[in-house]
Amino acid sequence: MAKNYQALWVTKSEDGEFTTAVTECNTDDLPEGDVLVRVAYSSLNYKDMLSTQGHPGVTRNFPHQPGIDAAGVVEACSNAQFKAGDEVIVSGYDLGMSTAGGLGQYIRVPAKWVIPIPTGLTAKEAMAYGTAGFTSALCIDKLLQMGAAPGDGLVAVTGATGGVGVFAVAILAKLGFEVAAATGKPESADMLRGLGAKEVFSRQELLDVNPPLGKPRFAHAVDALGGEYLAKLLTVIDYGGSVSCCGLAASPDLPATVMPFILRDVNLLGVDCVEQPWARKDATWKKLGTDWKLDALDAMVEEITLDSVPEALDKLKNGTVVGRYLVNLK
Repeated sequence: MAKNYQALWVTKSEDGEFTTAVTECNTDDLPEGDVLVRVAYSSLNYKDMLSTQGHPGVTRNFPHQPGIDAAGVVEACSNAQFKAGDEVIVSGYDLGMSTAGGLGQYIRVPAKWVIPIPTGLTAKEAMAYGTAGFTSALCIDKLLQMGAAPGDGLVAVTGATGGVGVFAVAILAKLGFEVAAATGKPESADMLRGLGAKEVFSRQELLDVNPPLGKPRFAHAVDALGGEYLAKLLTVIDYGGSVSCCGLAASPDLPATVMPFILRDVNLLGVDCVEQPWARKDATWKKLGTDWKLDALDAMVEEITLDSVPEALDKLKNGTVVGRYLVNLK
């Protein structure tokens, strides 16, 4: 039975202008898929802002319902994998890009995109993490796979006040690592220390490093900036250290040399959150609901309604956001 619902709706005019507003939609207009989910919570990500701006690498077809994150309850499923009432998470893959996304009260997706909400997490908590928290967990897991241990020394986190950064700082600190948070927002230093950062420093300090190699400063790092920041960060990683790279907030370019790799045995680890195999996504969400679960999730997000999303997206575009927006669609 078709249902009307509220969603963020992005339209493109004939002259190429994009307009974002909350609109009434109908489930009959959702794409084909195995699972119909009634969305309770979503979150805002940089990619959502790009989608509403018509970035061709994110969304090409309009009108469109964006939102790369969703958590809620299965309303109907065409196979036996899920049943009505199951609480689930959907993130990554094509959600919110070419497929109607989580900034609407309903989505319809393939069953292979759907993850059961693990024991220890609610839908609200899952979307407090969202793609940002999930990505930070993947970054940290890669460091651990390479042998990173709390006794190694400082672990740098760039873009520390962004979505990935705040969770990387908090999870690393929970796991016993000493964290050095790099930020361009000095007014957020107390907040970062409250999350567990031992040290807060200006990201400009990275740009001041003289190539090809600086004095080793960090044992490992999580980088969400890319560009020259990542290139300079690699030159101050200690022998055998690793850097997880998951973002390009500063630039997609990497103006680096091979010196850190061949003289200090440094490892550069790429991290993708979109096309991870289902089993790894499931295992990572389970970590976030158990051993890696943060105690102060509510304090790390600002909860807003769907009507407030356009204004919040403008703040994301202008780079003035600290932390995360949690979107309540109930």
